[in-house]
Amino acid sequence: MNPKDSFFAKVSVQGKALTYGDVRLKTGHTDFNLDEIHFKSRFSRNVPLMMPIVSSPMDTVTETKMAIAMAKLGGLGIIHRALSSKDQASMVGKVKHHLNAKIDFPICVKNTDTAQSVMNMRQEKGFGFYSFPVLDSSGRLVGIVTKNDFDFCSDLNRPISAIMSTGVVSAPSKTTIQEAYDTMIMSNKKILPIVDQGVFKGIYTFADVKRIITGNSAGYNIDESGNLRVGAAIGVGQDAVLRMEQLSERKIDVVVVDTAHGDSKAVIDTIIYCKHNYPDIDVVAGNISEAESAKRLISAGADGLRIGQGPGSICTTRIIAGIGCPQVTAVYNCSKAAHDAGIPICADGGIQYSGDVTIALGAGADNVMLGNMLAGTDEAPGETVMVKGVRYRKYRGMGSLSAMKDNKSSRERYNQNGKDSYSKLVPEGVEGLVPDRGSVCEVMYQITEGLRSGMGYVGAKDIKTLQTKADFYEISGAGLTESHPHHLVFVEGSPNYKS
Repeated sequence: MNPKDSFFAKVSVQGKALTYGDVRLKTGHTDFNLDEIHFKSRFSRNVPLMMPIVSSPMDTVTETKMAIAMAKLGGLGIIHRALSSKDQASMVGKVKHHLNAKIDFPICVKNTDTAQSVMNMRQEKGFGFYSFPVLDSSGRLVGIVTKNDFDFCSDLNRPISAIMSTGVVSAPSKTTIQEAYDTMIMSNKKILPIVDQGVFKGIYTFADVKRIITGNSAGYNIDESGNLRVGAAIGVGQDAVLRMEQLSERKIDVVVVDTAHGDSKAVIDTIIYCKHNYPDIDVVAGNISEAESAKRLISAGADGLRIGQGPGSICTTRIIAGIGCPQVTAVYNCSKAAHDAGIPICADGGIQYSGDVTIALGAGADNVMLGNMLAGTDEAPGETVMVKGVRYRKYRGMGSLSAMKDNKSSRERYNQNGKDSYSKLVPEGVEGLVPDRGSVCEVMYQITEGLRSGMGYVGAKDIKTLQTKADFYEISGAGLTESHPHHLVFVEGSPNYKS
């Protein structure tokens, strides 16, 4: 029995449920240096994390830039579904192509295309690269075109066949990253096509192969091919069918069945559909807050669970619907059910400070999902507004009235898609402003170093040990007041604290 089991048993007997402001972790003996702590965990059964933090699938939090940044920091981004299935899949593709160590389905051009048409395509699609495999009308690889070829092309109306390089060095599909690196070094080539019996099967790119070989991406969350990991939100029913078809083509790592009430027949049917038709893609389901709900979703085949109904800063579900379990108790109860089955859980919502991350993981979460703390960063989508000379960013819940009006997916998430008039919508969220926070890298540094400090106080070198050793005090309102700065006329700003 973990030390926290008796704590939560007493709380349960009293008929109480607790959240982050109600508890503090007990400290323990530490016999290691803080730089020995590591944050490795899992988001789902087969999707690892180098850092236990995931960005929320909200339209003011996670699109391409955020997903790339989170994966480079060792975490994961879940691209929201307030997008067409085509646009969402395109964003996933951009994340998967960002490193490009090995691309199974690279963007190719035809030998009959003009240089101008390819340049136009680059601009339209927002590609940051210039190198493309060149195929003939039969789909056979006939050359490579690179930035140098475009730079030295005096007439952009010339066909690609006239400017491409034809001395192509290729390799078979079983070539490892190390073998690809050695071949590219020996041949002085930055692109290595993969060809088996004349059939073109993809490419390796030198910059990202080198990054992996030399260890410069050691902290990145990358798949077996050396590409960044990424997730995407899907709905239920036909929305899931359509999105899964397109996301699977982009080699998505994990999908999140994104609903406000995960313990429903529609969600269970969607899990079963996804696992039957796409067994190699992990499915995380939610949101839930009860142990029995966790057991039902796991029985349906869920590879991970998303815990939290109503704790978010922009969520009004608990007030409007009168439901929901405070988050620390919800995480603990669901973790007991999930961990017996070997399924990781994600604590989604309610986190205001880095210490809350330590508490969530100690209570049993394997990772946390952040919305508010990442909104307003340079990598997050969202409109910038000025208020009295100060920059803010718009941030809204996917259950807010504006999100429901803008997106069918938001109405579906809260079971209101059948409303025939916007005046009949019943929001379960709000919209507001958050500070302009700068780089997500800087924000994440403060969060992860706060987590590192917390794990050091507990005496845990890794998250599994934190889950095992964690024990709690329930604190009073006076204890919470004592925890914050107090009896000061003015509190100077701090990068990791707001009053």
